Amino acid sequence: MPVRTKSADHLEPLAYSINEAARVSSLGRTGLYRLISEGRLEVRKIGKRTLIPAASLRRLVEGEGA
Repeated sequence: MPVRTKSADHLEPLAYSINEAARVSSLGRTGLYRLISEGRLEVRKIGKRTLIPAASLRRLVEGEGA
């Protein structure tokens, strides 16, 4: 039987939109924006998009946030 590798569908994202971050973390949009304003969650602005790096969200959820 051939060895399966990760397909593009199963790659972990590098960053999440606000809506995606809310979905995967079970936090609300308002709560995410509060964490961002408190400096506990990093964001990157690319054009008009606000992206949350997956590593920053992971650190927050695992209790390592600022």
